[in-house]
Amino acid sequence: MPSCDTAGRSGSVILVELSVFDEVAEYIRALLPTEYDDARIRAHRRGVKIWFGEEKAAKEHYEAQSLARRHVDGEEGHAVEVGFHSEYSKQDQNQAVLDALVKVEKKWRQQLGPEAEAGVFFGAANWTRVSEAWIEPDMDDPDFPFEVASRTVDYITAINPLL
Repeated sequence: MPSCDTAGRSGSVILVELSVFDEVAEYIRALLPTEYDDARIRAHRRGVKIWFGEEKAAKEHYEAQSLARRHVDGEEGHAVEVGFHSEYSKQDQNQAVLDALVKVEKKWRQQLGPEAEAGVFFGAANWTRVSEAWIEPDMDDPDFPFEVASRTVDYITAINPLL
């Protein structure tokens, strides 16, 4: 896992190890095209969230996150989801966002391929998503953070122009 040098109070160098999703956030910052300079990116222990504009996290956003596999296919284990979320408090708002994206599916499908699924959110039927789940990924693989970031940027550049 990459680390970051930082100077301690005494001037000595302290090695700080980044979490997987901190790494993903850094790669996303590096990979996003310049027209997305207004991206807000917040990493946390179980994922990373990306949105645009307002300071508070938007209800329509992109996310890469760990989740229980049972939400994906009913099996025990672990999964990582990457994609777009609509998380308004009212289900009809989320459905309207999803319906609009499904109408232009041909456009985003070209970039995202068959892995992207449009539907209800994993584990919360009132929210909607266009995303994919990776079953039992090796989060210790040194390439994992870059792969997650790269795929998240694919979702941003495919979907954001259509919103």
